[in-house]
This record gives sequence, C-alpha cells and structure tokens, in this order.
Amino acid sequence: MKYLEDLEVGQTASFGSHRVTREEVLEFARRYDPQPFHLSDEAAAKTYFGRVAASGWHTCAMTMAMLVEHGEKDPYAGIGSPGVDELRWLKPVYPGDTLRVETEVVEVTPSRSKPHLGSFKSRVEVFNQHDEPVLRFTSIVLALRRPQAQAAS
Repeated sequence: MKYLEDLEVGQTASFGSHRVTREEVLEFARRYDPQPFHLSDEAAAKTYFGRVAASGWHTCAMTMAMLVEHGEKDPYAGIGSPGVDELRWLKPVYPGDTLRVETEVVEVTPSRSKPHLGSFKSRVEVFNQHDEPVLRFTSIVLALRRPQAQAAS
C-alpha cells in the first residue's frame, strides 16, 4: 500500500487500455448525454465531429475505470477526491479508438489540521491509439498518511 509519503513530485505512471465500442458510446449517450452528435452519424456529420463521437463525460468515465483498475494493481491509500482542475477535452474520441492513461504527480501536501491525511495533485492525460492526447485534467486526491508519519508531525 502506498501512502502519501510514498509519493514524490515528478513520479509518473503509464497504464490502461480501453477499446471504445460503438455500443457503449450510444448506451452512455442515450442515458447521460443524449445530444444528437453522440447518437446519430447523420446528426454528427453536420458537426465538427463528422461521425458519432463519445461524450466527453463518457471519456472521463472510461478514464476513471482505468485509474481504478491501475489502483487495484498498485494500491495506494486514496480515500476520495474533492474534485479536478483544468478539465479539457482535447480531441474527439470515436468508436474503435483505444485509450490509455499517463499520470504525473505535481504536488504532495500533508494536511495541517488532520495529521492522518494529506492530498496530492496529479496531471492526468489520456491518449488514443495514435498517441494523440484526447483528455487532460489535474486530479486532486485525498490520501492517508503512513501511521508512523502521523506521530512524527
């Protein structure tokens, strides 16, 4: 288990492989983002997308699934998140794309008021199979501190 003290600014990871299917794009769109360009090739042809594209929120959800899967293989003491900063959808995601994730720790901060907690920020970038960035955001994660580190604070 990795605790806050095990994280260092500049630490990177690369992981995940999620093949985007037309069925999941349409299912997500019908349920959560029913805009025509996420549901119909004809409607999408009249837009910037040119064809059915995944919702940006769907891209975020696929990213979260890859982050969780990575966390199960390389566990850390994360206990939730107060949010994300600088969320940007950089390029459309289409059925048939394969997504992967790269992260870099950009800040590690022990809590001043709660000695058992801290937070870290990490740059999260998602790429398609052509190594083109499609999504970028800064993740803020609450994490437990190592028990002996709490006593030292």
